[in-house]
Amino acid sequence: MKLEKPLVILDLETTGTWIEKDRIIEIAMILCLPDKTMKEYVRRINPEMIIPTEVVQLTGITNEIVKGCPRFREVAHEILEFLGDSELGGFNVERFDLPLLEREFSDIGIVFKWRERKIYDAQKVYHLNEKRDLAAAYAFYCGEVLEDAHSALADTRATLKVLEAQVERYGCGEDRVDALDNFDYKMMGEFYDCERRFRWWNGELYMMFGKYARKKTLKDIARDDPRYLEWILSADFSTEVKELVSAALEGKFPQYPAQ
Repeated sequence: MKLEKPLVILDLETTGTWIEKDRIIEIAMILCLPDKTMKEYVRRINPEMIIPTEVVQLTGITNEIVKGCPRFREVAHEILEFLGDSELGGFNVERFDLPLLEREFSDIGIVFKWRERKIYDAQKVYHLNEKRDLAAAYAFYCGEVLEDAHSALADTRATLKVLEAQVERYGCGEDRVDALDNFDYKMMGEFYDCERRFRWWNGELYMMFGKYARKKTLKDIARDDPRYLEWILSADFSTEVKELVSAALEGKFPQYPAQ
């Protein structure tokens, strides 16, 4: 493709998806120049925290691998130098990679003004041009056009056929629906409860609402401000949240599921 300005395509592997707290464990960038030459930059980074088990399984990057790698602050300036004043691109970079990279820079006192650059996000283009609804799944898996879409019965019948086709395609020769159990439907177990009021990070639960949102662990709140947890018990929260808080007031805390 023809370029008017240098373009850097980038991707991050991280300890999780919490932009305000998670850390980079690998960064890869490709610099594309208008003369069609390209340069690559790849770095493993020591996040200075334990990499969760599910991230190790997903990326293959272990705590032992990054143990001897440089910390972000040790490579930040060479990353900035590689980025230069180029335009930026990637997949889901506007919602995740660039905000997290910005925060990593900010943590060490460097301002990274990526929003002032032109961004080419392949995920946005993909989602705008290719539908990801039931009709698209029905066409993909069953090779048919979904008639009467948004009719409850038609949608239900179509979903059944899609599931049957998925079992056939991904079931490794089995025709049982539980062959799909091999697929993890949860988002890496980041949240403790269905309402996403509490979130796991670095093996601890953090409150995601109220005055302690994203600041203190549940253990710290139980120790420092138990009256706040008592208020939660009297307010309009789910049974799941209240059971968690009630146990915390008794000094009982859930263990991170990956441990």
